[in-house]
Amino acid sequence: MSSSVIQLECQCNNYPWGKKGSSSLAAKYAAATPGGHFKLDESKEYAEQWMGTYPTTPSLVLATGEDLQKHINSNKEKLIGKAILDKFGADLPYLPKILSIAKALPLQIHPDKGLAAKLHKKDPEKFGDANCKPEIAVALGKFEVFVGWKPIPEIQQLFTTVPILKSRFTKSSETHFNGETLKEVVGKILSASDEEIVELYESLKKTEVKDFGKHTYFPELLPRLAEQYDKSDPGNLVALLTMNYLVLQKGDAIYVPADGIHAYLSGDIVECMARSDNVLNTGFCPRADRDSIELFTAALTFSPKNADEALLKQKKSDKGLKGHTQVLAPPLSEFDMLITKLKGKETETIKALQGLAILIVTGGKGKMRAEGKEHEVKEGYAFFIGYNTEIELAAESGLEAHIAFAEA
Repeated sequence: MSSSVIQLECQCNNYPWGKKGSSSLAAKYAAATPGGHFKLDESKEYAEQWMGTYPTTPSLVLATGEDLQKHINSNKEKLIGKAILDKFGADLPYLPKILSIAKALPLQIHPDKGLAAKLHKKDPEKFGDANCKPEIAVALGKFEVFVGWKPIPEIQQLFTTVPILKSRFTKSSETHFNGETLKEVVGKILSASDEEIVELYESLKKTEVKDFGKHTYFPELLPRLAEQYDKSDPGNLVALLTMNYLVLQKGDAIYVPADGIHAYLSGDIVECMARSDNVLNTGFCPRADRDSIELFTAALTFSPKNADEALLKQKKSDKGLKGHTQVLAPPLSEFDMLITKLKGKETETIKALQGLAILIVTGGKGKMRAEGKEHEVKEGYAFFIGYNTEIELAAESGLEAHIAFAEA
């Protein structure tokens, strides 16, 4: 009989925005796997550790080296359960990751399901699936992010009081901003020549802090972003002028809908998304890597919100029978996430989930008991946990785990 608790070997991606060597939590977690094949190279940037069955970077069964999806396929009913099989099929409906971010990721959106299906049909090599990709990001420490549009009054204030913006984009302080105005402004910035973007950048650098109103972070972030990519990158201006900038602390989380604009700026996070790897980029990347401006702006939802509306609050979960477990429940059906935190010699029992889960240990060490067996758990270890499997976590001196799961 196949075990429902499977320790995983997870792989790491090397992208230029990742943290270097052992400063990357993604790399440290990959290197922590006992008996794994990952070798940490201090000269390389490590951006993402993937945990799941997405075919470009699949997880392996640590004990055998078998592809996790192949293993699941041969034990579907036991490991997934009939309800999840009927709803999502045998593929994991979600993809958890650890991200280690040294500089801004590309300014991006993930196409909604309708657009994803069209793009996949037209260009399956670039858009590898027909799924949408709503996601959550949970901070493992200080985490900076641009997410969603600022409230309309804040955008209007900037574009009607900052001299260079007023002269280039609005002409009059009486200009009334709405979603269409915002779409037009973003399109103009993205369409501007390199020389025009540099001119705007230099003018904004000379603008007095008081003209930026409540956005007192402008003088520090403007040169910092320009240094990461280039003064001519339009992402600098779109992000700073039109998007919410948040600084989150450990445990804080955000939800990004499929068509929500965002750019992660710095930090280490647990990310989880619906099963997809589709993305449209238009800034914080070389011009050759940018997608069509028309396609990007057409895919965007121009509905500005307060920054707080992007936050996803933790709530106590009844899945943790001893009260040490919180849940993040984004407005989607593909997954929720449990966060268990234990002090000292505390224990927690996670009741049997009616679906499948992936557990990543994000702090401390201890033991996990399931199916009459005991497993060592420590920071960086990852496990697949099959359908209807109760687990008990016992901390040695402290223990933290993030558990992504799906129930029908």
